[in-house]
Amino acid sequence: MKQAIRALFVALTVVAALAPPAAAQEAVKIGVIQPLSGPVAASGNYVRMGAEIGRDWINAKGGVLGRKVELLIEDNKSDPKEAATAAEKLIVRDKVPVIVGAWGSSMTLAAMPKLEEYGVPMVVETSSAATITKRGNPWIFRISPPSEMEALGLEQYVDKLGVKKVDFLAVNTDWGRGSIQAFGDMLKKKGAEVGAAEFMEQSATDMSAQLTKIKGTGGDTLFLTTAVEQITLVLKQSQEQRLTRKVVTTGGSSSPSQLIKQAGAAAEGTYHIVFFMPWFPEAMPDGKLAKAFVDEWTKRGHPFEGLTEGFRGHDGIATIVEAVKIAGKDEAKAIQQALWKVSFTGVNGPIKFEKDGPAGKESGQSKPSIFIVQIKDGKVALPDFLAKK
Repeated sequence: MKQAIRALFVALTVVAALAPPAAAQEAVKIGVIQPLSGPVAASGNYVRMGAEIGRDWINAKGGVLGRKVELLIEDNKSDPKEAATAAEKLIVRDKVPVIVGAWGSSMTLAAMPKLEEYGVPMVVETSSAATITKRGNPWIFRISPPSEMEALGLEQYVDKLGVKKVDFLAVNTDWGRGSIQAFGDMLKKKGAEVGAAEFMEQSATDMSAQLTKIKGTGGDTLFLTTAVEQITLVLKQSQEQRLTRKVVTTGGSSSPSQLIKQAGAAAEGTYHIVFFMPWFPEAMPDGKLAKAFVDEWTKRGHPFEGLTEGFRGHDGIATIVEAVKIAGKDEAKAIQQALWKVSFTGVNGPIKFEKDGPAGKESGQSKPSIFIVQIKDGKVALPDFLAKK
């Protein structure tokens, strides 16, 4: 009898030795698809940096479900086809149960059929084309504002901005086309006259032809929708052509601090719609969290101008971890269902999903905080009509 008990004890000891300790349990995998190379690589890398801060903060607090969070990061090379390939690779090869992506609207739209095919949810952190949530993909949950929501956020300031006749210059993508439609509709409703609508390819570096057409309309305001690198070129070329217009950038991807560095005097007086104000973190919905994020970003030596994009990566990862916590497991279907129950405050503000799109196939859309800032005397400031007297 004693021998049998001893043998059982030895067997149990061996099993215990072979079993992985809780700390060594397999990590909770999160796929990340961003443009880490190509024309909009600066923005994609800032989002990656923010996602890494989110992961590290969560892991420092013990992870989720007692397990570490691991990011599997894929480069979509600023190309829609590559975004679809990256999604499939993450799902099939890496077995990720959830993804954050894919920065540009065209990239996100290209990846979406893969999510539906394999039944894996994606938190959309940047893309703003309306079609993303209107198309009828129940695996999509967006924390960034669609262009219509952004336009509504700006509507209250149109009179104060003194917009009477507006022209548009946008990148020739789903994002750019959707932005012209949304802001055009809102401005017409406000009684403004809409003039020229010009497009530029994502890789274009000479916009003089478009600016010449815009110069001939006699408008007072130019709405500009593209990534920060192209905005810099447009502002410099506008200055060379002596194009005098109020400029408003949309999409929150302009990084005003970067524009000050890159465009100098050409950026003076321009207005920018943003979703995070790192210059005034205390003015954000959770000032303490916003300040901690700015401090951590700075401590890591990341460029300050990347903060207006980087916060998206943090909020995307935080949203997913919240859903995994609610689901109690890291399975795709369980995470998808749990995302509907998520309710917390990220760096941007409250994150909670409402249904958007055709009945029975709705996507999730959160209502982000939207702000407007201005470049004044070479610094980012609140516009006069918002600054406290």
